[in-house]
Amino acid sequence: MKIKWLGHASFLIIADSGVRIITDPYEPNDKLRYGNINESADIVTVSHEHFDHANVAAVKGNPQVVKGNAEVKGIKFKGIATFHDAAGGKERGRNTIICFEVDGVKLCHCGDLGHEPTADQLAEIGSVDVLLLPVCGLYTIDATVATKVADDLKPAVIIPMHFRSNKCDFPVATVDEFLSGKKGVSQPGVSEIEFKAGELPSATQIIVLNPAL
Repeated sequence: MKIKWLGHASFLIIADSGVRIITDPYEPNDKLRYGNINESADIVTVSHEHFDHANVAAVKGNPQVVKGNAEVKGIKFKGIATFHDAAGGKERGRNTIICFEVDGVKLCHCGDLGHEPTADQLAEIGSVDVLLLPVCGLYTIDATVATKVADDLKPAVIIPMHFRSNKCDFPVATVDEFLSGKKGVSQPGVSEIEFKAGELPSATQIIVLNPAL
């Protein structure tokens, strides 16, 4: 399977069979200047209904929208109910972590997770190979909590998302704070990477992708 970071919290995941999944498609504006999403997909996952995560209309191909538990094209999706803030949703509402497996690789997209998951939520998430993790603070968990989540889940690979960049002017942190002091960090200068079950790293690797858009 291949993963391409489109930008922000949006990824294109392509199964070996050709099934295409897009996570949390954004709507660009003057603060979020990643390019327009013009990819097609069979499935779109949405963690919550904010403009920068739920622009389903931008995705071509009449995809089926997944917001929780579902099975589409032989892929099972599990939604774990969480919050967009550390106040039980009182500030920014609900968020759904979405976990699914593609070609034997277990993925977990955290959406705009805004708090440290409980023990029960971590148990629901279960084993993770590739963790798509927000790290910016303010709207999501910050670098410190993101590090705790990573330590709890122990994925083979972490791909940071939802951070300030030259295409995102949200008043949040860059990825550098999360990366500081960590081992196993790579920035390969590409937007797309391939993973195969049985060939994942034994120690957690953090891979910072370049946005494709």
